[in-house]
Amino acid sequence: MSGNWKTTDLGTSELDKLRAEMEAEQSGTPAAPKPGAKPPAGKSPGKPGSKSRNRRPGQAPGGAPQVRGGRPRTGARVAAVQALYQSEQTGESAEAVIQQFLAHRIGGGYEEGGVPEADRPLFGTIVRTAAKNGDRLDGLIAQHLDPDWPMARLDPVLRALLRAACAEFAEGGGQPPARVVINEYLDIAHGFFGGEEPRFANGVLDALARALRPEEFAAGRK
Repeated sequence: MSGNWKTTDLGTSELDKLRAEMEAEQSGTPAAPKPGAKPPAGKSPGKPGSKSRNRRPGQAPGGAPQVRGGRPRTGARVAAVQALYQSEQTGESAEAVIQQFLAHRIGGGYEEGGVPEADRPLFGTIVRTAAKNGDRLDGLIAQHLDPDWPMARLDPVLRALLRAACAEFAEGGGQPPARVVINEYLDIAHGFFGGEEPRFANGVLDALARALRPEEFAAGRK
């Protein structure tokens, strides 16, 4: 794990500040800097449906963040984000995209947009769950977004990432633990993006996890 972002880094007020900053950046209006923070570099999370200026070169639609060897479950989550992105952008059914990935992408090299090592059953479960429960999951995610920053306004890769993670929170039967899911998708966000998106994702994922699995965040639990 990268360990750069902890699940406790962002509270509600901090997430609100970040949303305000991202909206101000997109509108071209400078946001008030945080105490001790450097002035923003003028980056934007990207307009809906367009390639994010903060996305790392070669990352989605074609590329994938590289996963260290021996982490097939992380590879499955990377592939799931890619597959959900592809399904939304092309209009192909989730099942058709799953079959494409199983036949051609999983086990392929990063340079071809593949994922060399991935837990295939987990990959299929995440994508099918996200597709089958799409409206419900989008509604859950929307509850933790500012009304002025709806799902349609997010970068499409970020949308896919939030949907995949929400599918695990809501339909995973409590496993793996929510904090593991957060850290996994946060690593993936850092692989796809070089701007503020990972921090934004961290706040939304933390809020989703606390809403959907409150028992894991009860007082006294580590």
